[in-house]
Amino acid sequence: MSAQPATAKSDFRISPIEPPYSNALSDTFVRVMPPGVAPLKLFRTMARNPRVLQRMFAGSFLDQGGITLRERELVILRTCFRCNCEYEWGVHVAFFSQKAALSKADVTATLENESHSLPDNEALILELVDQLHGQAQVTDELWTALARHYSDEQLLELIALTGYYHTISFIANAAGVQAEEYAPRFG
Repeated sequence: MSAQPATAKSDFRISPIEPPYSNALSDTFVRVMPPGVAPLKLFRTMARNPRVLQRMFAGSFLDQGGITLRERELVILRTCFRCNCEYEWGVHVAFFSQKAALSKADVTATLENESHSLPDNEALILELVDQLHGQAQVTDELWTALARHYSDEQLLELIALTGYYHTISFIANAAGVQAEEYAPRFG
């Protein structure tokens, strides 16, 4: 007998939890969401397994790291695009593109094969994401070019950030998390 796919009452494969939330979960949502913004559908979906949700927050790269906010967001947007995760791409465009000083052309560059509109170091970051996504490896040529702009510590952060957002993309895509109403789409 073959396994049957899970059926859901909505388009979600795993439906987000609905309020009222436990005190602990409410506190978590308040800590990670901007004031007045409802918890993301992704967070509410992951709350079905509180351990996974807590581990995701524990491993977050949304703090002040060794790369700029702009560089971080370029990595996240390109990774989400390469993973076909319109959900997370849209959330990051909505919440972070203005803070990261990303123009509409910069955001569009994360969706294209050519990134001529970006400075050289940022175009290299997108190429790093592409190589990690495509081959799980980085060529010596790209590594040498990146090393002219970034320290070993920064390179490790860029690699880890790419991997982290692969995981987020896998969860959002596989669980069928639906787009937030305010988030832009790829098209």
